[in-house]
Amino acid sequence: MKILVIGTGAREHALVRALAADPQVTDLHAAPGNPGIGALAQLHAVDPVDGDAVAALATSLAADLVVVGPEAPLVAGVADAVRAAGIPVFGPSAAAARLEGSKAFAKEVMAAAGVPTAEPRVVTNADEAAAGLDAFGAPYVVKDDGLAAGKGVVVTSDRDEALAHALACLDKPDGRVVIEDYLDGPEVSLFVLSDGSTVVPLVPAQDFKRALDGDEGPNTGGMGAYSPLPWAPEGLVEEVVATVAQPTIDEMRRRGTPFVGVLYVGLALTSRGTRVVEFNARFGDPETQVVLARLATPLAGVLMAAATGALDTLPPLQWRDEAAVTVVVASHGYPGTVRAGDPISGVQDAEAIDGVHVLHAGTALRQAPAGDDDAALREAQLVAAGGRVLTVVGVGADLAAAREAAYAGVEQIDLPGSHHRTDIARAAAGQ
Repeated sequence: MKILVIGTGAREHALVRALAADPQVTDLHAAPGNPGIGALAQLHAVDPVDGDAVAALATSLAADLVVVGPEAPLVAGVADAVRAAGIPVFGPSAAAARLEGSKAFAKEVMAAAGVPTAEPRVVTNADEAAAGLDAFGAPYVVKDDGLAAGKGVVVTSDRDEALAHALACLDKPDGRVVIEDYLDGPEVSLFVLSDGSTVVPLVPAQDFKRALDGDEGPNTGGMGAYSPLPWAPEGLVEEVVATVAQPTIDEMRRRGTPFVGVLYVGLALTSRGTRVVEFNARFGDPETQVVLARLATPLAGVLMAAATGALDTLPPLQWRDEAAVTVVVASHGYPGTVRAGDPISGVQDAEAIDGVHVLHAGTALRQAPAGDDDAALREAQLVAAGGRVLTVVGVGADLAAAREAAYAGVEQIDLPGSHHRTDIARAAAGQ
């Protein structure tokens, strides 16, 4: 099977790593990829949000399957262009990807499907925003309606901060804001695969959104994750499939926009029951890194079944008993203004530790300057090229062992000015 993966981050590196280990996969390509992905797949310098360019590349490669990783290409209709070229694609159409592209649309679908979620109020101006904040009261939950790279949500007890975020979102072209009721309780991430009709759940994970230990600091795209969740209530996955995932997939099919790909269901286990925090139309990052580390079933056949309407023919997915923990190493300044170009070392040392692998997110290769040495002897230097630079994954017999492995790997990484959380999975591991 020849597969093309679209994207540049650690989520795509995790997908490529899993596919590279699948004996069904004979040829692996990525566009545009990153240096870590380039060690496993042939890279192509194609704009990931240019549907025509991606479809042309897939056609030229005679790809059997295209896997679209990030949200921006999905919302831009890249999957539509690939499907129009007659190539199976794992990823929803632009119409179905509105479940992530517009939080207001997602709330509308949830209401139609009877999915339990926080009560929303969609606002389009400053007066409506202020009234919405006062109607719900603190803690305030303010969400940018559109894509915001995982950083469009503010949860705060400071009304001024909440209003400032709402106004910043409204200041964008066609800006809309969703203000909603605060959901208490721990959060859970659950991915469900869909072929438009059938739903197949993966295992739950939990991620850590705040930048600093103790869930302090600003929201980020995610600073770490772990799986399994020893504290999750029995039957949670079955409950979510029955009350959230299947009704949502059924509603999307009823609307004539079937959802094909992976639906990320962000949940809060509140005092009033399980509630949906948000939907995403793709694998979440960094939860993908721990979920795929635990998947024993070869990935390629699963993704192809989803892309071709055949999920109902798959045997049950098999999962490893081990636990997995991932820790994000972020660049100086993240999630604010980040510093690019800092050299990275220690990745090979980290991966030499038993149970550890390192996934690239915001990395690049910089050619060493010319000097006295022969040019052929110069090596490119791995450097930081984004906010979240690496994710270090540890796998172990239990969460404590997986956590120990992950942090042992992090200790080997040298990136000037970098930071990471030290408490990923600590409470769940009983430490």
